[in-house]
Amino acid sequence: MKLHELRDNPGATKARTRVGRGPGSGKGKMGGRGIKGQKSRSGVAINGYEGGQMPLYQRLPKRGFNKPNAKKYAVVNLGLIEKFIEAGKLDAANVTEDTLVASGLVRRKLDGVRVLAKGEIKSKAVITVTGASKSAVEAVEKAGGSLTVAVKADAAAE
Repeated sequence: MKLHELRDNPGATKARTRVGRGPGSGKGKMGGRGIKGQKSRSGVAINGYEGGQMPLYQRLPKRGFNKPNAKKYAVVNLGLIEKFIEAGKLDAANVTEDTLVASGLVRRKLDGVRVLAKGEIKSKAVITVTGASKSAVEAVEKAGGSLTVAVKADAAAE
């Protein structure tokens, strides 16, 4: 067998139908689109329309609830805070949301910064943030630091 002798199996490939190429093709003139109407025009896709049958998105049950005033927190892990302190990008004596943003560890504060306990912290860091997991608070205190969860002014008003 040589490269020029390679062929696909008979019937494995099928040429695509070229529409609108004369009456002899069987798909000439209107190209299988019928006469006039929205669907005969180009650039029309009636998404979700199932020919009058109830569309799938309406047949399926609706579940769940999206809280319109849900708080979105920027998340930081303790391991990353430790890494930034060792690199000298953060001062362990004063770690606040603003210093986290300034150091580049957090892009933006959103509704506040929440500290999670992934990774380990060895520095005696004094951290003040909007939220923290219990295990994160324990880990910081075990290392000899303190993690304060500051209540925002607008949260206290609610």
